[in-house]
Amino acid sequence: MLGLLVEEERIPAELSSQLAELREAGLIDAEDKIVADLYPLVSTLMAPRVIARVEVTGPQGVSNNGAVIGDEFIFSHETWPGSTESEYVPTEPESLVWSLARMVDLHRDFADEVDGNEVITSTMGLFDQVVARMEAGEFEEPQAVAEATGAPVRLAEVLAQLNCMWRITVVWQGTGEERSPGGLSVSALSVWDCGLEGYWLRELPAEPVREGQVEASSDLRVRRTSAKELWRLITELLPDGARLAAPRPRAS
Repeated sequence: MLGLLVEEERIPAELSSQLAELREAGLIDAEDKIVADLYPLVSTLMAPRVIARVEVTGPQGVSNNGAVIGDEFIFSHETWPGSTESEYVPTEPESLVWSLARMVDLHRDFADEVDGNEVITSTMGLFDQVVARMEAGEFEEPQAVAEATGAPVRLAEVLAQLNCMWRITVVWQGTGEERSPGGLSVSALSVWDCGLEGYWLRELPAEPVREGQVEASSDLRVRRTSAKELWRLITELLPDGARLAAPRPRAS
């Protein structure tokens, strides 16, 4: 409805009740013009240049936050787990990375030094089994969990400290190696926040993961990383001006 109003399109008769609701809520004036404060958000949502999605999975469920970048405006949005409503806030370009980092609660490392060479390998099936035992409230020692599932002991130790898992996915229309067959470019990263065990970057299955791509036999590889490196990786997810350029039409 708001999109139709921004484009100054004729409102179908079957949407008259929705139009009345917008008028009553003060989102449009008596002449059915969208209020000035709302125009930047609606125009950005209608024609986004870049969409960033932040998915956080934790004890309270899954929350979906993110940001929308248009030609003139940037808005970040956040919601509570299980809620269908989001709060949109204007964001400046120089604070966009900070906003995304805050959504995943990126914080300083608990340890003074991080061993960036520590790697754990397993399979997604064994990972699922370890997580399932923990979600069932079976407070066993990591050694016992590893023996019961056949997973590496180190995997069980790290997941025993799991606070949440988060994924940031950035999508845009443009050029670059990330471009998918559908014409969109995608970059993403997936991280485990494991409290005293620190941050772990999931390298396999490699992001972006598409539906049906991961099976129980799929390789799992996570690498210990630092908050400093994650800040850099979040920054690199966002496309620069060259990658945002619209693809040139082919000569006929």
